[in-house]
Formats: sequence, C-alpha cells, structure tokens
Amino acid sequence: MDLRKIKKLIDLLEESNLAEIEIKEGEESVRLSRIPHGVAVAAPAAVPAAAADVRSLAAPAMPMNSPVEAATGGTPRPGADLPPGQVVRAPMVGTYYAAPAPDKPPFLTVGQQVKVGDTLGIIEAMKMFNPIEADTAGTVVAILCESGQPIEFDQPLFVIG
Repeated sequence: MDLRKIKKLIDLLEESNLAEIEIKEGEESVRLSRIPHGVAVAAPAAVPAAAADVRSLAAPAMPMNSPVEAATGGTPRPGADLPPGQVVRAPMVGTYYAAPAPDKPPFLTVGQQVKVGDTLGIIEAMKMFNPIEADTAGTVVAILCESGQPIEFDQPLFVIG
C-alpha cells in the first residue's frame, strides 16, 4: 500500500471522530486506531433494565476487537432490524452517493432488479470515488442510507432479496 495513502488515512482519522479505521486493498490491509490495544475504555452509562438487550445475556462472552466494540458491548447482530435478504455492507469508510452526479438519477431504487456486478452506489474516500457493486442478483428490498451521508466500515447499505 502506498505510503501517501496511509498518511491520508491518518489525516482522515485525526479529522474525524472515529476511534478506528481499517482499509483493505486486495491482500493488503491497514488498521489505524486512536486507542492502543490493551487500554481500558470507559463503560457507557447505565442502561435501564427494560432497554437492555436480553440476547447478550444468553450469548457466550466474545473477545472485543475494537474500542468501539468494547464500549458498546459488541457489534450489532447480523440481520438485526433488517428486512430478510442479502445485506450489502460498506467496504470502507467514506461518503455514500446514490447517483453518479447530483443532476443524474440514482443508480437504483427499491424494487429494482439488479445483477451481479451492477453498480449500487459510490463511496468517496480520500477524494477517490469507489463503486459499490452487487455481489448477488435479485430485487432491491431496502436502501439503508441517504446520498451524501457519511458511512462507517461494514455498515449495512442495501438489502437484496
């Protein structure tokens, strides 16, 4: 991975309120974190018993891989509050755009048929526009983000049924 890209990632991390960022390009990956591993993270404020996630009481303890997971009690369960279907997740941190330009129609709408390889949207990261391509064919069941919205790594973006 190019050293200039890594420096831009460091700048992006410093300018944002993110605690950690991870980027993968092919077989190479880079993970940057504001909080070194092994540092204790303050627990969130007490949650009323009615709002507690009962499922977490039955699940075995899992090691936390990031400060965010440690602070929130883990990552959300896959498929939680999502319609049934194949979830397309963000491959990187950046800004999501639904259309190739502001005056152009969006790449897709709910109910539209997509094929493997169709462009679903664009993520802008470090002034580069990266297409998000469908990895499965089907009908778009849900679009879970808005154009111009900042997105996190592994955030659910679409559901294809």
